[in-house]
Amino acid sequence: MKSNKTALLFIFITILVDVIGIGIILPIIPDLIMELTGEGNHMAIIYGMWLTTAFAGMQFLFSPVLGEISDKYGRRPILLLALLGLSVDYMIHAWAPTITWLFLGRFLAGITGASFTVASAYIADISTKDNKAKNFGLIGAAFGIGFIIGPGIGGFFGEIDIRLPFYIAAGLTFANFLFGYFFVPESLTPANRRQINLLKMIPGVSLVALRNYKGILLLISAFFLANLAGQALPSTWSYYGIERYDWNPRQIGLSLMVVGLLVAVVQGFLVGVLVKKFGKRKVIIFGFLLWTVGMFLFSFATEPWMLYAFLIPYALGGIAGPTVQGVISNQVSEKEQGILQGSITGLVSITAILGQFIFAPVFYYFIRPQTAIYFPGAPYALAALFLLGAFILASTAIKRMDVEPE
Repeated sequence: MKSNKTALLFIFITILVDVIGIGIILPIIPDLIMELTGEGNHMAIIYGMWLTTAFAGMQFLFSPVLGEISDKYGRRPILLLALLGLSVDYMIHAWAPTITWLFLGRFLAGITGASFTVASAYIADISTKDNKAKNFGLIGAAFGIGFIIGPGIGGFFGEIDIRLPFYIAAGLTFANFLFGYFFVPESLTPANRRQINLLKMIPGVSLVALRNYKGILLLISAFFLANLAGQALPSTWSYYGIERYDWNPRQIGLSLMVVGLLVAVVQGFLVGVLVKKFGKRKVIIFGFLLWTVGMFLFSFATEPWMLYAFLIPYALGGIAGPTVQGVISNQVSEKEQGILQGSITGLVSITAILGQFIFAPVFYYFIRPQTAIYFPGAPYALAALFLLGAFILASTAIKRMDVEPE
């Protein structure tokens, strides 16, 4: 039991430092891009779109690779290598003299960030069917806290020196590497290991094998659409705050810290409580519904206080995410958890790529000087439509699957 608690703490911190890296860059990315390119703010969103695509593309390519390797050799060595690589990546960001070096850093960050796959598989290894939803909620909590710490570091320390936040992140990551190396055991038993299937290392191929599980593809499709909709926020949030509210990096960082706090409370605490009280089916249905309502309201938040108020239903909708992931995990054998989580992480990476090419151009179109309709909230209105589709798919899927109604 003590060993499991230590392992969960390590996984929590591992995901946390990954998310801190994402959170750090959001408040300062416009200024950092302008410093490295000499371009104005109107071009920053274009460079930002391609930087995020580089990160997500590498994550998509390497997620199934790391998941498959971890099913053979174990989770621990892959996680430790990823942490070591991520600490190097942060130093590259800190030293980057040109935009090319920043792209190099994003490529490496995507590869090391694919360790989400292995971290999720680690959680599946040490969890029972009863506490998987609660334990997967730790991922959401790590995201939430990461988006408290990351934007805080980026927004506040970035005003002192725009490179300083990356040095801090590098130190945190390396400290977690040392913690994992000395104190965290392997989670995958020899009995549950299997030979590497090279075909399954090809991104997307593993999803074909999942068609044999009753209703799982429908639920994965809902998960995919929800994550695609969620990309509207990281794709445009900083630029939206500047455009609509004239925010500076500190104000952007503060808003993201509030987002992170709400997500941490909801997914780190409420998921387990609500699943136990109401059952997975109701949690999934109401979670998707709240997600949809919150995202739609974002598009009409003409004042900052409105945006903060509408964050509440959106964050509460986060109870659906880890619950869905737990249900999907329970449909797959213990020997397939690595490749399953690799597929899921790969799907999330695809949404990060697609989201950039959907929401950033929509935002640009409705704020450009020659636009016929000025509507900065357009990306969030579109994302709400995606979430509505996800709600319909999820509701249909859980009725077909063996998910308790109460």
